[in-house]
Amino acid sequence: MLVSLYDHFPGIRYTCADAERRCDTVRPVARRRGWGGSPPANDQEAHSRIVATAVELIGETGAAISIADVAEALGVIRQTVYRYFPSADALMTAAAIASVDGFLDRLTAHVAGLGDPVEAMTEGVIYTLAEVRRTPHLGILLSNSYSNVDPDSLTSEQAKAFGMSMIRRFDVDWEKYGYDDAALLELVEYVLRTMHSFFVSPGNPPRTEEQLRAYLRRWMGSAIAAQSEYAKGGL
Repeated sequence: MLVSLYDHFPGIRYTCADAERRCDTVRPVARRRGWGGSPPANDQEAHSRIVATAVELIGETGAAISIADVAEALGVIRQTVYRYFPSADALMTAAAIASVDGFLDRLTAHVAGLGDPVEAMTEGVIYTLAEVRRTPHLGILLSNSYSNVDPDSLTSEQAKAFGMSMIRRFDVDWEKYGYDDAALLELVEYVLRTMHSFFVSPGNPPRTEEQLRAYLRRWMGSAIAAQSEYAKGGL
């Protein structure tokens, strides 16, 4: 009987109805249809598909997502997603990192030709602040505005790596202005903290773009320019 059932319904798994070895009576157990009916071939593919789904959901909602949201979209249980990401914040960070390449390309084009570090950084910050409002993935990476992550995530390794990728794309000869790798890393931290203050409180009323540009040139620009004298031992 068991054989005939398998022959008749090959898409259904059967189990014995009793605890003994006898399988005269069997009952069907429906298979899960997770992963859209096409399970990943390996862990790497599973990881990539989870991140891709998170990216899509964040883009659709413009807000934080949960492990349950992603699991539902994939058609899997939450434990499956937790196997690859310990928390929703970790998943959102991964989604943000996967989404920043396009932003970096646009930023590079925006600041192309600006060789002065003050001008390049000022324009880069203004552009990034505007993009964060339109790109929730970026906000997740650079601030805690879209999730409940610890504020220290602002200076996490991921955020610093993003900042270094950003300024390395500028047409600035950083060594000429006294910046070695250690100084650049400190500059990245300083700029991330500056941007975070505007994420949290843009001002009441918020500055216009020209007002913000003048403010950043005066205060942030002074700090950036000071590195040249500091490197020479003048400060």
